[in-house]
Amino acid sequence: MVNCPLCDAVMDVDEEELDEGDSLTCEECGANLSVSGVSPLELTAEDDDDEDFDEDEDFDDDYDDEEDEDEEDEEEE
Repeated sequence: MVNCPLCDAVMDVDEEELDEGDSLTCEECGANLSVSGVSPLELTAEDDDDEDFDEDEDFDDDYDDEEDEDEEDEEEE
């Protein structure tokens, strides 16, 4: 038995079947976890959310550029 590092829920996994780098999902909070050590078993949260944030950030920059262009068009008229 091992606990989710995010919500502390007890996870029922077969520790002998896991290798370092394997991925798991917490059934309680839905977090994507990675096996970072096998003796003792250690889990860490995967950084999927950071990648999504970076993509959103790029989208916001593009949106801001469009607003600036619209403002310039209005000023020219």
